[in-house]
Amino acid sequence: MAKKTKKNDNSADFTKEYPVINQDITDTLETNYMPYAMSVIYSRALPEIDGFKPSHRKLLYTMYKKGLLNGARTKSANVVGETMKLNPHGDQAIYDTMVRMARGNETLLHPYVDSKGNFGKRYSRDMASAAPRYTEVKLAKICHELFCDIDKDTVDFVDNYDGTMKEPTLLPVTFPTILVNSNQGVAVGMATNICSFNLAEICQATCAYIDDKNANLLEYIKAPDFSTGGVAIYKEKDMENIIENGRGSIKVRSKYRFDKANSCIEIYEIPYTTTLEVIIDKIIDLVKAGKIKEITEVRDESDKDGLKITLDIKKNTDPDDLMNKLYGLQVPIQDSFSCNFNVLVKGKPMVLGVRNLIKEWLDFRLGCVKRQLNHEIGEKKARLHLLQGLEKILLDIDKAIKIIRETEKDELVVPNLMWGFGIDEIQANFIAEIKLRNLNKEYILKKTSEIEGLKNSIAELSDILGSDRKVLKLIKKQLNEIEKKYGQPRKTDIMQVEDVVVITKDDMIEDYNLKLILTKEGYFKKIPLTALRTSPEQKLKDDDAILQEAEWHNKSEIVFISDKCNAYKMRIHEIPESKASVMGDYLPNLLDMEPEEKIICFIQTDNYAGMMIYAFKNGKVAKVPFEAYATKTNRKKLIKAYSDKSPIISAVYIPDECDICLTSENDKIMCVNTALIPLKTTKNSQGVQVMKFKKNTWLKSAGRAENMNLANYNAYRVRVIPSSGSFAKKEDAAVQQLSLF
Repeated sequence: MAKKTKKNDNSADFTKEYPVINQDITDTLETNYMPYAMSVIYSRALPEIDGFKPSHRKLLYTMYKKGLLNGARTKSANVVGETMKLNPHGDQAIYDTMVRMARGNETLLHPYVDSKGNFGKRYSRDMASAAPRYTEVKLAKICHELFCDIDKDTVDFVDNYDGTMKEPTLLPVTFPTILVNSNQGVAVGMATNICSFNLAEICQATCAYIDDKNANLLEYIKAPDFSTGGVAIYKEKDMENIIENGRGSIKVRSKYRFDKANSCIEIYEIPYTTTLEVIIDKIIDLVKAGKIKEITEVRDESDKDGLKITLDIKKNTDPDDLMNKLYGLQVPIQDSFSCNFNVLVKGKPMVLGVRNLIKEWLDFRLGCVKRQLNHEIGEKKARLHLLQGLEKILLDIDKAIKIIRETEKDELVVPNLMWGFGIDEIQANFIAEIKLRNLNKEYILKKTSEIEGLKNSIAELSDILGSDRKVLKLIKKQLNEIEKKYGQPRKTDIMQVEDVVVITKDDMIEDYNLKLILTKEGYFKKIPLTALRTSPEQKLKDDDAILQEAEWHNKSEIVFISDKCNAYKMRIHEIPESKASVMGDYLPNLLDMEPEEKIICFIQTDNYAGMMIYAFKNGKVAKVPFEAYATKTNRKKLIKAYSDKSPIISAVYIPDECDICLTSENDKIMCVNTALIPLKTTKNSQGVQVMKFKKNTWLKSAGRAENMNLANYNAYRVRVIPSSGSFAKKEDAAVQQLSLF
């Protein structure tokens, strides 16, 4: 008997030390996941009203404190290391943030970092930036507007993560940076995607909003302006949605030029949302798939002068038509920017349109300017207070000198000056600190002459501070100055949606002449006429023969008529190309036909004009307009294409009224004009009796009169139907079967 093993009680000991707590899943999520989600939303992914995420703000403020606003460039590694005092998320993450703000990367419309070295390119997926030890940076000139008066209590400061430094909660930006530079971020359960607008247009729109909150901002903001340029397709409804709601989509196309000498297209600006590698890969895939035959080579010729994708094209190719074709084939030389203006405003995520973003920014800027004015008034009042104390000793300078000289202890100098001239401690300290050489009338008069100016300045600043209208006027003045100083022409051109050439699927179909061949065994060939020049001999299956052939073109439709009252429709371009040296496509497989079903004819058409003539075994003939087979939907199979009351003998397509001949099994022939046969609107009409028979006699064949090898078919013409026809004449007795076409 096997020896029993002792049960391991380690698990019991573990549960005693670490007891299992039964907790509801919702409580677990709230306790553990919600703090993470909140942290991502508030501290990483969403920008605030100053246009920056915390990582951006910490980096720029570090550079500002390092004196890189006016100083020379320094190695990027130095900045990255210093920034880690504020942003402890790893040096690579900090450097990536710097790269996206650098002039060399071309991500921002107005870069904040003046860079030197390789910072990669926004428009390239594979062009990586150099390591931070090789590149150099400083703050761009426009950053003067980010840190303007930051030392005048314009914004709040908080401790950094370890309490060793102070950092601003927001930057006192003097223009709506949130709208001037693009910003993307993905948080938990929400995201933001803010496009950039032209600085001059935003400044003008903000000034217009200050004057009239209901101003039509579309008069000033034409469309987004991207750092990568391109052409924005302007649609007023979409822009209104972006302006008012902060959501919408804007299409952007690439810019290109045609080099006629080298027969190539040069794409030199692409949409902001794509890269040149994606575009090249997509074009190569289309060329390999045979959807684009005009392009012989595609290559990347980007250099220090900028982006350039070169497309070598065949001679006589229209470059505009080719580019429109590429747009229609979803090549990202045309792409959409989906706007989602999700911004943190006073600690709350809010999706705001351009109008409301301007409103919130103005509220923020109004608070910054008021705090600045308060700070300046406080400084001036403090200065005035000191000078007013200095003014009092002017009455008796000798007395002041005497008090200081005769005071035995240093700590009594200030109290004695306070008692002697009736001034407070701050004023007395200021006077006591004046150098002995400056205790003269000229110096004191010179200093006290500022008193009147300070009083006027304080009164002026207080007047502005007491009126929001005057503060807004000051903001408006600053915006006008920024527009003149930093405004630049639009990089992204604008095209009205009405001017866009809409390319349909039909426009992208290559049209060329070809031959269509149907065999008795159900094989079908679509052969370009150019291919028939080299090999005109058709390969057929043993005992097979050509039933019907026609020359047509690729950009058209074809209808196959079967012997089971079905019609099968296809676009000719959907049928694979064939060669004379192969048997072709087997129609039962291509059309998914019924068992034992055979195709008796095909009709190629561009407009479904003309008529179908159906001749039945019982001698009846139906004439149906061919447009009855045209359908709005792309249906492949049409049932009840003709009547099933009697077996089909022949199906003939006629573009206009013509003569047809019918033959019976007893060798009678009759010729009749189709105008005598009434037109039926329903496809499966039984038709009318055209040829009469005796008992046990049926229709043998029917077809066009000119296709029949008759010496004179007019000899069999009848004027009235039905008719039994006439017996075949001696010279026509050898005719066995009429051609269907």
